[in-house]
Amino acid sequence: MTNFKTSPIKILFIVPYPLSTAPSQRFRIEQYFSLLKRERIQYKLAPFVNSGTYTLLYKKGISAKKIFGILMGFLRRLKLVFFESKNYEVIFIHREASPLGPPVFEWILAKLLKRKFIYDYDDAIWEPSISAANRAAFFAKAFWKIKYICKWAFINSAGNNFLENYAKQSGARQSLFLPTVVDAVNRYVPAKAKNNNIPPVIGWTGSHSTIMYLQSCIEILKELKQLHEFALVVISDKKPELDIDFVFVPWNTQTEIESLQHFDIGIMPLVKDRWSEGKCGFKIIQYMATGIPAVASPTGANTSIIDNGINGFICNSKEEWIRSLSMLLNDKAKREEMGFLARNKIEVHYSLQSREGAFLQMLKDARW
Repeated sequence: MTNFKTSPIKILFIVPYPLSTAPSQRFRIEQYFSLLKRERIQYKLAPFVNSGTYTLLYKKGISAKKIFGILMGFLRRLKLVFFESKNYEVIFIHREASPLGPPVFEWILAKLLKRKFIYDYDDAIWEPSISAANRAAFFAKAFWKIKYICKWAFINSAGNNFLENYAKQSGARQSLFLPTVVDAVNRYVPAKAKNNNIPPVIGWTGSHSTIMYLQSCIEILKELKQLHEFALVVISDKKPELDIDFVFVPWNTQTEIESLQHFDIGIMPLVKDRWSEGKCGFKIIQYMATGIPAVASPTGANTSIIDNGINGFICNSKEEWIRSLSMLLNDKAKREEMGFLARNKIEVHYSLQSREGAFLQMLKDARW
């Protein structure tokens, strides 16, 4: 592991959102902060929006407060780039320096100030994807800018191979695959006692913005209900409307792990499109880290994380979904065996502990 203790550095993390508000940011950056503290590395998290504006972002319509908050974000960015960035040896940009408009701040850093920066992303954010609450932002997002940021960055840090290949195709100088990981020692751990759920539990976790992926699987689950008895549990920040009986568990950071541990099988259905190809399989990682076998679509990073038939199943058709889920529902010993192997896969390849060295080395390589 790279040691910075003999040569302390300061890192500037340029991020979209306030601390502890966005999952992508939390798992790709913020959970490494304890590592930086151990290494006595100083850092600053610089969000584009403050906490007050963040609460307004996903509400429908355009309000004066929302506009003012975004304008203040641009002013903070100008100050940060021109006057504060010089005080940091490493600059790390997550997703984009500003949510709207062209890549002005990235251009200033790379071309005007001649600064190296790390560019980190875990979604196909060059593909248009606007929620119903923010359709007005579609034309202001400037999705085309991502290829230029990839090209200007000193290092591109991508959450899966599809994303890394995009960086390479955009002319990136350096790129690396750095998966989104979980703390497999202090947080994401299997239950101390084995589940004895009757009936077995099939579970899904995700935000309301990704509920359409679960909805794409409902007809399969309804057909499965005709063959087997099981409970469907959904963990989310908002109760969805689904054409099937299910148990809703409100997402809560304090109870999330316990809720996941209650699953017998975790599912991650996806549709086949370019946005989904950018998915980094984080639901699967969460399931597997807690010792739960996962059943998933062959999209995005899913096929890299799951070893088909060993620690979970990759399903290419309705028949494969029903066959795989049926096997796991019928065989508790098989679920436990696959769950054990799934946990091992996460410990070795997708845990915070397994990636700390690569994260520190990346920071060292991008040092000014």
